[in-house]
This record gives sequence, C-alpha cells and structure tokens, in this order.
Amino acid sequence: MAQFNETELTAAVVKSFEQTPNPRAKFLLQELVKSLHDYVSKTGLTFEEWEYAIDFLTRTGHKCTDIRQEFILLSDVFGVSMLVDAVNHRDRDGATETTVLGPFYVGEHKVTPHGTDVSESLEGERMFVQSRVTDLNGKPLAGVPVDIWHADGDGFYDSQKETYATEGAVSRARFITDSDGSFFFRTILPCSYPIPTDGPVGEMIMQTKRHPMRPAHIHFLVNAPGYEPLITHVFIEGDKYIDSDVVFGVKDELIAKVEKRSDPTMPDGKKADAPWHLMTYEFRVKPGGGMAPKPLGTKVAEPA
Repeated sequence: MAQFNETELTAAVVKSFEQTPNPRAKFLLQELVKSLHDYVSKTGLTFEEWEYAIDFLTRTGHKCTDIRQEFILLSDVFGVSMLVDAVNHRDRDGATETTVLGPFYVGEHKVTPHGTDVSESLEGERMFVQSRVTDLNGKPLAGVPVDIWHADGDGFYDSQKETYATEGAVSRARFITDSDGSFFFRTILPCSYPIPTDGPVGEMIMQTKRHPMRPAHIHFLVNAPGYEPLITHVFIEGDKYIDSDVVFGVKDELIAKVEKRSDPTMPDGKKADAPWHLMTYEFRVKPGGGMAPKPLGTKVAEPA
C-alpha cells in the first residue's frame, strides 16, 4: 500500500509520469517534480508561504496581456531567461553574443526604408545607427530582416502606452539589409530605464531592495535565412547600470562606444540640425536552422 509521506511522496509522483509518451516531456516533468519537492523539503515551506506563492503567480498571470508578458519579466529578473539563453548558445564560434528577448517584443515589425527616423515624434538627443550583418567569415549577408526596438527618453516602450493601439509603432521597425549587408537608421539616444514596477514582479524587486534598472540599449533581432536567429541588445558604454542590469543581460561584447559628433551632416549625407551621436555595430550570425520568436499571445504547440 502506498504511503504518501515526506520520504516516499516524491518517488510516487515521479513514477506517476512513467507512461508519458514523449521522452523529453517525461524527463522535464520528472526533474521538475524532484526540484520542486527538494525546494519544499530544504526550506520547510509553510502553508502561508505556499499560499503567498500561488497568489503571486496568479497575479502575475492576471498582469499579462497581448502586449505585456509578466511571466517573461519574472523569468528575466530571476536570471532564468539568461540561463536558458546561455545553455542553448554555448558554442558561438565567433558569432555575436545573444541576450534576452525581453517582455516588449510584439512580433514582426513594419519594413522601413534605411535612414528613417524611427523616433521622429520623440524628444531626445538624435542618434545615427549604422550596422552590418555578416557570416562568421565576414561575408556580407543581403536581404536579411532585422527588427529593432527600444524605449523612449522616459523609459517606456510604445506598447506600454495607451496610444499604441491608435498611433502604432514608435522606436521599433524592420530593416532589410542591402547587398553589402548594411542597414542604418535614425533614432534618439536610449537611456537607462526601470522595468515595469506596477505588477507583482516589480513589487518583488522593490520589496527585496533590488534596483529595477536596465542600462541603455537597443534590441536587435537578426533573422537571416539559413542561419540561427540572433536575439541580442547593443548597450551604451558608460551607462551607470552596465554592471548591475536587473535582468542580467549585459555581455562585454555587446557594449558599444557611442560617439558624440558635431558634423553638419550624418553618414548618409543628410543634414544634422544639432550635435548627434553615432552607434556602429556589426552582427555576425551562425549557420543553422531555427525559428524566430513568436509574437506575444501566440499559442505554442505542445510536444508531439
């Protein structure tokens, strides 16, 4: 007769998944049970603490929408997103380093002409971004879709604002690389900003005396056919939070020196009305298959 006590319960639950048809699903579920039970046993978890945890996760789910993913944010601040990223990109072979997708990717962006000011409606110091996509040997890759997105000067993404549904995308766009692998655009100089603190994840961060700040950066998603999708950021050198990113997303290779310039024209020959900043960065992608991330709200198929 089964004895579901503290010493035998874990083994019984693990065994209950023995008939799972998918071997990978079976392995993941059994290991999850072991880890969760081990945590409960080691910590001596109380009923009140477990109830608080359930309520916290429930509130996290309620905070999610089609354009905000509080569970991704939770994964980010626990460093789980970066750990999953790390174990899936152990061997880069010289390819550009990856980092977290973040909770504000909303799917494919509108194809935009090179040189467009994607933040034309926003106040801020102007910046010119020039970049290139190559393979591991430096060969330029043409026709590659590159999605970019970043926060405004107040630290908000367009999808966080009530005007998003009516006014559409700001500071996000898709560019297609030229024959030499290049793309370029105008925007504002990004600033460091806090993650959303109006939900349960922000509540946890503030209660545990962690700061909620991310260093200034631009998100890039490079999706070259025949190559692994590259999800990364480019960070601004010198940002005060570069060594204490709340989501642990910074890597040395992803820090760019941004030059302040006073040239009367920008690199594409167009007039500059005031001093501006120049960001230059080259992305190297690794051969292989893979899928770009799906937009928020897209249902992911269950394992076969």
